[in-house]
Amino acid sequence: MAISDVKMYTHLTEADVEALGIEFDTIRRDIEASRGESDSRYIRNAIRLQRSLEIGGRALLFASLFPPAWLGGTAMLGTAKIIENMELGHNVLHGQWDWMNDPEIHSSFWEWDIAGLSEHWKQTHNYVHHKYTNVLGMDDDVGYGMLRVTRDQQWTPLSVGNPVYNLLLQLFFEYGVALQHLELGKVVTGGVDREEFERRCHEVLEKVGRQVRKDYVVYPALTGPAFLTTFTANLTANMIRNVWTNAVIFCGHFPDGAEKFTTKDLENETRGQWYLRQMLGSANFEAGPVMEFMSGNLCYQIEHHLFPDLPSNRLREISVRVQALAQKYDLPYTTGSLPMQYFKSWRTIAKLALPNKFLRATADDAPETASERKFTDSPPQIDPVTGDRRGLLTALRARAGA
Repeated sequence: MAISDVKMYTHLTEADVEALGIEFDTIRRDIEASRGESDSRYIRNAIRLQRSLEIGGRALLFASLFPPAWLGGTAMLGTAKIIENMELGHNVLHGQWDWMNDPEIHSSFWEWDIAGLSEHWKQTHNYVHHKYTNVLGMDDDVGYGMLRVTRDQQWTPLSVGNPVYNLLLQLFFEYGVALQHLELGKVVTGGVDREEFERRCHEVLEKVGRQVRKDYVVYPALTGPAFLTTFTANLTANMIRNVWTNAVIFCGHFPDGAEKFTTKDLENETRGQWYLRQMLGSANFEAGPVMEFMSGNLCYQIEHHLFPDLPSNRLREISVRVQALAQKYDLPYTTGSLPMQYFKSWRTIAKLALPNKFLRATADDAPETASERKFTDSPPQIDPVTGDRRGLLTALRARAGA
């Protein structure tokens, strides 16, 4: 079962949890106070780079009848779309740059280059997902209504298609984003107002139509005799962006160690408990400067979930302080190489295509599903000699070595 008592699972006292929350609040205040010209320069340079790549890629596709031009144009356009989606759109819509008071880089005005509407995304992602991160029944990102990613989700014969569903979701991820706000599952059960549903459908169809016309009609038509090759280049660039975005997001919440929670955790949840849930429910992957940029700095998913509206270029320095706090409170800091984190995500999706009876670990002690019930004999402790906490990380290592 998922975690229903964060304090018990983390082996922290109530005082520990609140002290940790205060330390995270201090990090937030420090970063907010130090935002300035270097941050503004960073985001403006990112926008210039993205637009240069898009213009260059689309220009090159005028010659896309020649394979080298097709390859070059597709690569440039795909890269531009990744940057626009990850480092620009996602982060701008979180309000990370609202402090600049620049309408061009403000969450209230930015419309990104995917099928999903910005306003819809801000509701389903910024509010629902970030507030209720990995809470079963509250966070639609736990499986996106189609994938079984935790043993708490009931197995049905349709679950056998888990790997196929994820492959399709990868290729057409932007359309999954567009459909998410429609809450189709609730429509089936009658949980959505009909007029509201029809309004949302109209908005989604309008945005999808604009994107389809732009990438698959207008831009190919502008290249004249290269219409078909430009069409395939645009389709390929969009799929490159979709697959990459899906991979980065899945590495942030579905590898081993990214925990799931029950709604009981939300009862009287304090700020400190919210921080803990964000930290436990997220996972990072290791990256250098280029990979950081291309992932929208979501290689620091833990830090992003702790501080979703702080500038993405500051997450690297924030991560140093978060790791120090994890060590201080004996908490796990879930990270690994990108290939390994991605492999673990796919392994979970493939494994949970099967009923629980065919799986080895219990629902309280599986790599992808854990709860406080596996630690019934491990209360919070302080080492009498060193004064260090013997907390969750120590308990996890003890169980792994048992």
